[in-house]
Amino acid sequence: MSETPGGASGGLLAATRNSAATLLAIGRTRLELLGNDLKEEKLRAVRILLLSQVLAFSLMVGTILAITLLVVVFWDNRVLLLSAFTVISLTSGGIAYAALRRALRTSHQPLAASVAELAEDLRQMKGAASNEPRAD
Repeated sequence: MSETPGGASGGLLAATRNSAATLLAIGRTRLELLGNDLKEEKLRAVRILLLSQVLAFSLMVGTILAITLLVVVFWDNRVLLLSAFTVISLTSGGIAYAALRRALRTSHQPLAASVAELAEDLRQMKGAASNEPRAD
């Protein structure tokens, strides 16, 4: 049996459609993965922000109450106590500032999984394209 030109073009058209469907499926999967990554990063950022605000508020109120209690108990040495707590507060603030700057400099790649999957897809597509038989 010999192939007709219509059959050959139908085969080529079907192969093109299959390739397009595969590319669309890959694209959809990657977009879903990207969406999941973005959602996880957003939730992580909101959680960290809320926890840091609760921590800061609790420490601030606790510190004020502790200083007030110590000043009332040791009323005769109030100037010395307030001076010492001022130095302690400014020092701990400086340490926290340095830690925050260091944490912000640390690289965090939020979309690393998506980028890795896209790189793997690209590598496989290049490999498939280089292994395709060429029609002369």
